[in-house]
Amino acid sequence: MKRTLGIIGGMGPLATADLYRKIVLNTSAATDNDHIRVLIDSNVNIPDRTAAILGRGENPLPQLRKSARLLESAGADILMMPCNTAHFFYDGVCEAVEIPVLHMLKLTAEHIVAAGYGKVGLLATDGTIQTGIYSKLFEQSGIACITPAAQGQSCVMDVIYKGVKAGKTAFDTTHIRRTLDGMMDDGAEAFVLGCTELPMAFIDYALDYPAIDPTLILARAAIKAAGYDVVE
Repeated sequence: MKRTLGIIGGMGPLATADLYRKIVLNTSAATDNDHIRVLIDSNVNIPDRTAAILGRGENPLPQLRKSARLLESAGADILMMPCNTAHFFYDGVCEAVEIPVLHMLKLTAEHIVAAGYGKVGLLATDGTIQTGIYSKLFEQSGIACITPAAQGQSCVMDVIYKGVKAGKTAFDTTHIRRTLDGMMDDGAEAFVLGCTELPMAFIDYALDYPAIDPTLILARAAIKAAGYDVVE
């Protein structure tokens, strides 16, 4: 049975476009009609997730639930959120609809276990780091994980907010490279790009480090869940 995918997007718009692009590129299709029907709500009114988690901003859950219901009413059979930090509100989103919502972080943990990594470095927003939503999953899955020190975490946030979210196609990577090199010295075998802006940052800013892309993992899982074949 073929299913329609729904993307709760706008967090941010480029991350939404990146997920859709990866769904298209990873679907085994010979013609337009072989692709998946995808509904996208790029809801840029969803408040910043990190600010909300840290107690400095509006709760995004009402807008997340609004998007979920809109997509369900429009015909989506499966939902997903291309925002790692938004998964802090995952249960509340699921309660708003009767269709399944894919969990990008759980899918990523399963991928890391299957790939056999011994230790990974987590790059994510302050909100994702402080909630421990990734680290708890990794611990449950037996995955060793390290995160940047305070100064390094500030560099990660700069890449996300002052780089990709600000629309910068060029960015000074001196400080983030120093952070990544230090984490590799501490045993990180690959970096989990735990913010959906980071896969684009690694490409746009030529950060040539081993990386695990949750957006790609989500895209490929969504293709299979929709009843289609993935490009191998």
